[in-house]
Amino acid sequence: MEDHREAPPTGLVAALARARSPERPGPDTPAGAPVRAWAGPPRPIPEAGPANLDLRTLLRLSLAASDTSGRLRSAPSAGALHPVDTELVVGTGCSLPPGRYGYDPLRHRAHHVGPPVDGTPPGVTAALSVTAQRTVSHYGHRAWPLLLLDTGHAAAALLLAARVLGAGGSDVRMDGRTENPLAVVRIPPPDGRSPRRPAETEDPPTPADLLARRSTPPPLPGLPPRDALRAVLATAERAGDGGLLRWSAAVGPPRPGLIELAPGGTTLRRYASGEARPTLAAWAAGQTWLADAGTVLLAHGCPTDADTAHIRRAHLRAGFAVHLAHVTALRHGLAARPVGSWQQADLGAALGAAPGRDWVVHALALGTRHADEENST
Repeated sequence: MEDHREAPPTGLVAALARARSPERPGPDTPAGAPVRAWAGPPRPIPEAGPANLDLRTLLRLSLAASDTSGRLRSAPSAGALHPVDTELVVGTGCSLPPGRYGYDPLRHRAHHVGPPVDGTPPGVTAALSVTAQRTVSHYGHRAWPLLLLDTGHAAAALLLAARVLGAGGSDVRMDGRTENPLAVVRIPPPDGRSPRRPAETEDPPTPADLLARRSTPPPLPGLPPRDALRAVLATAERAGDGGLLRWSAAVGPPRPGLIELAPGGTTLRRYASGEARPTLAAWAAGQTWLADAGTVLLAHGCPTDADTAHIRRAHLRAGFAVHLAHVTALRHGLAARPVGSWQQADLGAALGAAPGRDWVVHALALGTRHADEENST
């Protein structure tokens, strides 16, 4: 069987430069199997005892498909192609016996692929890699930024599910140094206490919040209230790994421009005036509906001379932070949709700064009215 979890054949630096160019992808190619063919036998994930980490619920709230096609899942994916593969290294204190398992999100089954490695800690460690062919099949040379963003979204989904289950001390590693796995999420058994207030969100989400996550179909009109927009920006900044990325939001009338959090994070400030949304729509693979979105949250940075580790880390962290911001937006009653494909999106140069230093990496379109509500008026 051919393994499609390889690095981009030309190297990630060259692959990103090409993905940012105006070159259009070629015709679609076969996507292959929708999930990785794990070697070991499948087994249902059992119910957890009172002191064990409930892997069945953890995965149901984060990575499992909720429809027979496999397109609908709590973690969004470019083109609903879902390239992320998850290997679970299970220690003591879990609802599965210790060992290594491959997770099948379509059938919600775990395939036993081997014994645990020496020194496996209690709880579960989820190693996230990608089968690139799934995304390459549709996006061609534009796929590699999307693969990294999708992995960041999956890591955030696991972290949020762990916090719902009261698994304190969960840890996410996305340092960009390895291509397989791209991200690792370690989740200890629950400590028996109430879920702690997470650092990246205002308060712990509920299971219903996580199961209700969906990318709202466009259009997404309506300017969000300032308190909701401040909360979304604050969530993204806290999850965005310090100065790796800059976070701002393009807002429409009555005062169109770019805004960001002021120092201290309690208020918003304007740092550029003028209507940016039509330009963003052109940069985002011609998604014209963005020109009328209420607000577009932007993660930007990752300069042209960034090395491979920086590129991986910036895109992984952008997907991670946008996922958490998405949940915050939904909890404030907003419509929201991640936007991952960006071409010629040199935001810094457009604002008069040196070119090649400040590229749009990821975005989250926000509105106050959902598409079905808009269409019914």
